[in-house]
Amino acid sequence: MCGIAGFIDFNKKSDKEKLIVMTDTMVNRGPDDSGYFFAENSFGQIGLGHRRLSIIDLSSAGHQPMNFQNLTIVFNGEIYNFVDIKKELEKEGYDFFSNSDTEVIIKAYHKWGFASVNKFRGMWSFAIWDNVKKELILCRDRVGVKPLYWYFKNNIFIFGSELKAFKKHSMFECKLNYESLSLYLQYGYITSPYSIFENTYKLEPGHCLKIDKNKNIKKEKYWDIETFFVKGENEKREWLNKSDEDVSEELEYILTESFKLRMVSDVPVGMFLSGGIDSSLVAALLQKEYTRPLKTFSIGFNEKEYNEAQWAKKVADRIGTEHTELYCTPKEALEVIPKIPLLYDEPFGDSSAIPTYIVSELARRHVKVSLSGDGGDEQFCGYTRYWAVGEKIKKIRNIPFSNVFNTFLNALTPETAFKMYNVFKPVLPKYSNFKDKYIKLRNVMRHKDLFYMYDVSNKYFLDEDISSLGLHNKQTQAFKFDETEKFHDMSFMMHYDLKTYLPDDILVKVDRATMGVSLEGREPLLDNKILEFSSKLPLHFKYRNNSGKYILRKILRKYIPDVLIERPKQGFGVPVYEWFKGDLKHLYYEYLSKDKIKKDGIFNADYVNDNLDSYFNNKGVNHNKLWLLFVFQMWKSEYL
Repeated sequence: MCGIAGFIDFNKKSDKEKLIVMTDTMVNRGPDDSGYFFAENSFGQIGLGHRRLSIIDLSSAGHQPMNFQNLTIVFNGEIYNFVDIKKELEKEGYDFFSNSDTEVIIKAYHKWGFASVNKFRGMWSFAIWDNVKKELILCRDRVGVKPLYWYFKNNIFIFGSELKAFKKHSMFECKLNYESLSLYLQYGYITSPYSIFENTYKLEPGHCLKIDKNKNIKKEKYWDIETFFVKGENEKREWLNKSDEDVSEELEYILTESFKLRMVSDVPVGMFLSGGIDSSLVAALLQKEYTRPLKTFSIGFNEKEYNEAQWAKKVADRIGTEHTELYCTPKEALEVIPKIPLLYDEPFGDSSAIPTYIVSELARRHVKVSLSGDGGDEQFCGYTRYWAVGEKIKKIRNIPFSNVFNTFLNALTPETAFKMYNVFKPVLPKYSNFKDKYIKLRNVMRHKDLFYMYDVSNKYFLDEDISSLGLHNKQTQAFKFDETEKFHDMSFMMHYDLKTYLPDDILVKVDRATMGVSLEGREPLLDNKILEFSSKLPLHFKYRNNSGKYILRKILRKYIPDVLIERPKQGFGVPVYEWFKGDLKHLYYEYLSKDKIKKDGIFNADYVNDNLDSYFNNKGVNHNKLWLLFVFQMWKSEYL
């Protein structure tokens, strides 16, 4: 696990010193070693930089950049099946001087070219310079576990694991992308391929990019989860003959094999354990394979409605792991919050980044690698919103005289609707953010399209809010699936999240938090063998009896009792609302004051001030909006 950075400067105005400074901004990603390749050709200068966190082959033989004939590579990640690929290459006549997966990648690319990535199981971002073809190749893993950004303007091409490296090159223009800012405010993160800066992009998961000496840029997709969703629909008849026992047995074999691959390491390995289905399953299946106790780590909260630590401890006791827990207070949060802009480089609004960083710090005291349970919700129908939104969609589609109802909603302003709600509030459901819910309903009734409905349900700032802030929303979503009618509503929603929420929120959160403390994070549930199986799996193996993860629960029951499984899903929630009403409220007053917002000139100061006043006076504001604005303001103070 490492950090990579580099450039092709067609202006010939760079030097090795720039490369070193860029690369060394990511020392947390690789504190164990560093290396730099710099060369000049007739058309420009090439730089490849690497910071190393030594996990496999701790010797100097694993040093990067690594060269082989005409190729030079810098690599971030792990190829878990590298030993098998190495044996295949040895049969083809290749010799090896190290026991590193980096050497396997460069020689596999030498042998098979782009097709080599189809052999890899793992997580990766790498850059290969081909000195014969005079081209640079970038590649990112199938799901997007490892980050990779790129920038091209004024004849300078820059790439890297983190945007902070870009800022160290004098030719990088650090200019705010307002469309990306709108995306951030809507979803709490910025979807690929966009980034917060202009002319700067995330390489999409499952893609390679090539830039040659003539400045031609070409992107190529080598893997897409959509392929397997479609394949699953076409193979429905084949699944009809499979029983629950058949499927659970087949899946458990795939899971166990994939999980064991993630234990490949020359340093100590542990695991984050939340007590939920996914992390409990990973821990249980791995612990049965090893005689020594697996080290597990969890974070708890004193606020009971957010606390899962007691469940994690019960699971750990049951399966026999060596468990360590830490309770997070506003004091610990206050120490982490100022680090968020520097950790994430872009505005990032997932507040669970706070405990993720704290549990990463905790784990790093004991191990150098930690596994997680991320990815199970998106594959096996784990989020309650899948069936909650699905039910709402059914009701909306079946509303009698829907055109008349729609006309009524359009004629009713949110303010008038809120007044009516207050009149009938004693007999209606209690909503702290009624206006937002009303506007969402009104907007959804206008379209009744599955994509639009689910997209709107996931937004924090709606189009109306973006306008009220003084911004123009030109971009609604980076991903749109055009054949929604072919799939069950819940299957589509899972697919949507696998393409957006998982890579651009969940995986970003874990990568930056773990690497911020020089800990390698691994995602066992995101092995491509599991993803390809789960995407083809019919929905009734995922959702049954008003509950998700049916087949995972069936497997897990073999190792832990029902009382630890059949309980309401909590998620990794954080008591941000409570903290900022109390110990941390000074931060909102500092970053969201009317004078500061007005001075910055990006947002409508009156709108922000009204929301802030409503929050502190308990007038039903959606607190997530204030958190997102606060995080942006912190980020802006560091980067612009």
